[in-house]
Order: sequence, then structure tokens, then C-alpha cells
Amino acid sequence: MSSRTPSTDPGPGTPALRGRTVVLIGGGSGIGLRVAHQAVAAGAEVVLGGRTPARLAAAARELGPAASWRTVDTTDRASLAAFFAPLERVDHLFTSAASYRVGPMLGLSDEDAESPFVSKFWGQYHAVRQAAPKLAADGSVVLMSGAAGARPPAPAPAYAACNAAIEGLGRGLAVELAPVRVNVVSPGTVDGNLWAGRPAADREAAFAQYRRDTLLHRLATEDEIAQAVVFLFTNGFTTGSTLYPDGGYTLR
Repeated sequence: MSSRTPSTDPGPGTPALRGRTVVLIGGGSGIGLRVAHQAVAAGAEVVLGGRTPARLAAAARELGPAASWRTVDTTDRASLAAFFAPLERVDHLFTSAASYRVGPMLGLSDEDAESPFVSKFWGQYHAVRQAAPKLAADGSVVLMSGAAGARPPAPAPAYAACNAAIEGLGRGLAVELAPVRVNVVSPGTVDGNLWAGRPAADREAAFAQYRRDTLLHRLATEDEIAQAVVFLFTNGFTTGSTLYPDGGYTLR
């Protein structure tokens, strides 16, 4: 079954982004960059963060004058503090940057097993902590989880637990930071930047398995996940929720 390529139109509700500052850590590539494109199309200014200057600079040129960038390492609290210091206000925050190892408990070193929490969980936690004093009262945070937290596809218990923990973090932060809204996007397997650099045999096996396991029998595109993020930015009555743009994977 062929997959449909969606429009990059950010969709209904996005006039709320006009003139807003959207901070995207991990915005130099992948889902973060697609969110950036949709936010700029809706009239927002975007601040891109990441660890690779060349990638960020190229993304900013692609996006045009509404985009700026600076480097940041989400595993370094001083780096996060320096990243947010120049910003007067943050209307919306999305952090998709993370680097970690995945595998079975009996096959990973302790360091590798802990890496999803170090990078993906604590990285987002400390990014929100630094952004919190600057968040607009009618603004929002979208955390990045993953459908593996609800339905582990293979033996990778630490990774599954990390994604589930991020969903709990979203609910807890929604209570603490209200009226700022905090939600979680939890996608399934996406045909995009994350998988592009992995060995072809591993990629094709994972893609084939996902097509079998999901109700729609295809993978998501990065634009489809970005549309879900923008929805969570702009829907003013959604907070403490987890949205699963996974094609029905978690239902099987």
C-alpha cells in the first residue's frame, strides 16, 4: 500500500501562531524541522537549537528570516541555561533532540540502558525547567515520547519505560505549570530522518514489521507528526494529554 504525502499546510487553528516565538530544540532536522516549516508558514518566529552548527545554519537559511538558531546540548544544564538566557519570551516549546541506545536489558551496558533517560527524559525535563520562567501564560510545551511506551515492539525495557515516564512527566508538568499547557506527542515509526542513517537491512525490517502491526499498514511522515505538534501548540483547551499519531499501532 502506498503512503500519501500530506500537505505542509499547518492546518486549522494556526493563526494563533502568528507573531509567536516557537522554540524547537532539535529543529535542525527531522520532525523538529518540519514543525519549524509549519510554524513559519503560520506566521511564527522560530528559534532552532541543536548540537550541530552547520545543520542549524542550513535549516535557518531554508526557513528564511523568521528563523534564528544557536547551539545547545540538552544533557548539559549550563548549555541549556545559556540557550534560553537571551530569550525574552517563549510561547511554545518542543524538544525532539535526543541520542540514546536501545536494546534488551541483558544485552546493554548500564550506561547504554540509562541513555534514553539521560538524553530523552532528563533532557526534556531540564529544557522545560530553563524555559519555565519565560513561558507565556497562554503558551504551551509539547514533549516527545513514543508509542513504544504503550506497546513495546521488541525487548527494550528501559526505552519503553522512558517513553512511559515522559507521558507521566507531561501530566505532572501540566498541573505545576498551569495555565501554561503541557502535552505529549507519542508517534510510532516515522519514515524520516531518524531512520535514514540506520543500516538499510535494519530499517527495512523495522518498517515491514510496523506496516504489519499498525491499523493503517503504513508509516507516518514527518509532516504528519509535525501537524500533531502544531495542533497541540494551538488548541487552547488541551493540556495533560498524550496524542498518539501512530496509525493505530497501540490498538493492536
